[in-house]
Amino acid sequence: MTIGARVMKTGLAVALAVYISGLFGFPSPILAAVSSIFTIQPSISRSWRQVLDQLQTNVLGAVIALAAVRLFGNTPISLGLVCIIVILCCIRLRMETTIGLTLVTVVAIMEANGQGWLYAVERFSMVLTGMGAAFVVNVIVFPPRPRRQFVIQVHDAFGQLSLLLRMAISNEMKEDIHRQEKEKLHGTLRKLEERYKLFEEERSLLPKRKQARIRQLLLSKQMIRALQQGADLLEVVEEHYFATPGSREWAQRFDEQIEELTKYHEQLLLKLEGKMKPHADIEPEEEREARLVKQLTDYFSDDLNEHKRLVFVASSLFEYAYHLRRLDRLAEQVIEREEQEKPAAELS
Repeated sequence: MTIGARVMKTGLAVALAVYISGLFGFPSPILAAVSSIFTIQPSISRSWRQVLDQLQTNVLGAVIALAAVRLFGNTPISLGLVCIIVILCCIRLRMETTIGLTLVTVVAIMEANGQGWLYAVERFSMVLTGMGAAFVVNVIVFPPRPRRQFVIQVHDAFGQLSLLLRMAISNEMKEDIHRQEKEKLHGTLRKLEERYKLFEEERSLLPKRKQARIRQLLLSKQMIRALQQGADLLEVVEEHYFATPGSREWAQRFDEQIEELTKYHEQLLLKLEGKMKPHADIEPEEEREARLVKQLTDYFSDDLNEHKRLVFVASSLFEYAYHLRRLDRLAEQVIEREEQEKPAAELS
């Protein structure tokens, strides 16, 4: 079991919140610790937005709580009604993620109001202390790097996809191992989508960096699309290829085509890391695909109904090739633009 950065930062945020509570002389550090736990987020941008949202809803909740105590007193029924009102307000403001901590603030303030307004304000200050501690820890300690983590997960996904595709036609892998590897692949692809959303949420202040970020977003989206298309090809092979009579005579041709595309995919990832020679010709020859289309057309002319499932396999194969070539073009454009911007950055 490994301890992730977010786990460590949550512990540090709680420790810092408790320490600051002691410096301020708060009677109990519990509220500060709880609010720091709610505020830790997987990206700086999301953490900052969470702080802003928490601040708005907690102020609103505190005002409603104080008003309710003043009008109706501190009773279980009034507490329940205030919680309902606060939840509806958070939903109306589209700040559902802040409901938990806001309700904690409401309960603490209403419970403390019997001891005076200053005590209620102190409770609210404890909540703000925890939020501030969490944000500082998230920014300073192991700051999230969504782009770097995204690239690592892309390579993990490709490694899993490559293994499955290279054995898809030969069908040599044990069924239980194949099922486990496929589950890993789909899990990694889901994580990639989540990581892309974090990367998408990041903001750049400089105009030049904004343009570079937009290019990286387009490239990253296409990297995911190519991996997803490879996974779709895997599903199509499993569903249609082996159900086609006489499919074994096509095994070598499909296997060679998949091997070539998998190698192309691998070289594209190396190219994006700057590990390939400039202007290296890595794109597969389209003539091979044309020959495969011609051979399939001749084969289908004998009995289309019996062999039409191979059309689905070939179509998915060509779709995978299309998205890889599109990724190649995008990579070329991004690399070329970055090389053009380097001299300008050095001069400035």
